[in-house]
Amino acid sequence: MDKSAETTPPDGSRSPGPRLRKSFFARSVHEVAPDLIGATFLVNGVGGIIVEVEAYDQTDPAAHSFRGPTPRNAVMFGPPGYTYVYLSYGLNWCVNFVCQAAGSAAGVLLRAIEPTHGLAAMRRRRGVTDAKALCSGPGKLCEALAITKALSELPIDRSPIALHARSGGAEIATGVRIGLTKAVDLPWRYELKGSKYLSKRF
Repeated sequence: MDKSAETTPPDGSRSPGPRLRKSFFARSVHEVAPDLIGATFLVNGVGGIIVEVEAYDQTDPAAHSFRGPTPRNAVMFGPPGYTYVYLSYGLNWCVNFVCQAAGSAAGVLLRAIEPTHGLAAMRRRRGVTDAKALCSGPGKLCEALAITKALSELPIDRSPIALHARSGGAEIATGVRIGLTKAVDLPWRYELKGSKYLSKRF
């Protein structure tokens, strides 16, 4: 199903909007997640437009926080507006933004971005030239942006991270999340409708 916002999609040639602050994340993860579609995410000046995300909260059996705090997920139980980076299946780094009040343990997983800044660096890191394949998945985008555990628990409004609000409207589609064995029917995945840079189309 589609969640309509405004009708003009973001575009790589458009200047990013104002910097987002930690306060942007101090509300429901289900409000934050769709509002991140069209935002520009940069690490050391490299990155692009967020086109696909997934939402998770502590009530969700698929969330890392579902069973309570551990050394690995402790940042999710802290204040909003920080990064949570983890290694998926021992292979790929994934980056999330912590949302809601401290103790809520909710987060947004970044699944795909449209690369717009630092394409040469991303191509070198990924070893691929096709722009559509550079960041079309959570592990791919972390490799392209050189995101590792060293970038976990950092505030989103300080260097080396820059997160800018979308500077126009976005038509957003919603659907089920990818690769889960629990809570598989929850429609908590959000994408920029029509984007060529998604990890997987609905």
